[in-house]
Amino acid sequence: MELVTYVPSRAELVDLMVDAVLGSRDLPGPDDPRPADWRDQIHLYADRTRAMYRAHPWLSRVSTIRPPLGPGMFREREYVLSAMEHAGVPLERVNEAAVAVGMFVTAAARQEGENVLLRRASGQTNDAWWQERSRFWDDWFDVRQHPAMTRVWEAGGLGGGTEEQAEAAYAYGLRLMLDGIAGDGSVE
Repeated sequence: MELVTYVPSRAELVDLMVDAVLGSRDLPGPDDPRPADWRDQIHLYADRTRAMYRAHPWLSRVSTIRPPLGPGMFREREYVLSAMEHAGVPLERVNEAAVAVGMFVTAAARQEGENVLLRRASGQTNDAWWQERSRFWDDWFDVRQHPAMTRVWEAGGLGGGTEEQAEAAYAYGLRLMLDGIAGDGSVE
């Protein structure tokens, strides 16, 4: 707690820590080389954001509703806004597209950070947790009350929430979002 003596409050210390971690992604600035394709730019942002949450899982416990305004946050915003401009999104919609991408990526990254914290606290992977609960489906699940879930299960679309499935769902969702942006950046 010695650090608190150098900043006015614990909240400001956390803000400084958060912004420093945001900056650690080392996203390219306006004059730095970056991937030529806007989709590759978003994938770079997404990959580095997810890696950041895995490396700093405590970040998943910090609210991002009112983020600290600092160089790390501003660099992220500039980078994602620029990528949306390169995607051909009309300027009046660029921020909406950037916020949507940021929300999706951050939500997935925060879940990864939370997963790291849960694994550390319990010593158990998500896959092991779901495996321990597998008999729930045989003993208590009522197929009449959950017909859609049952149909998806029988088609092989549910598998217990494995990490592999979470990764596939993330990749699918990001692809759909980017396809939608590419298809029509001015969707109402």
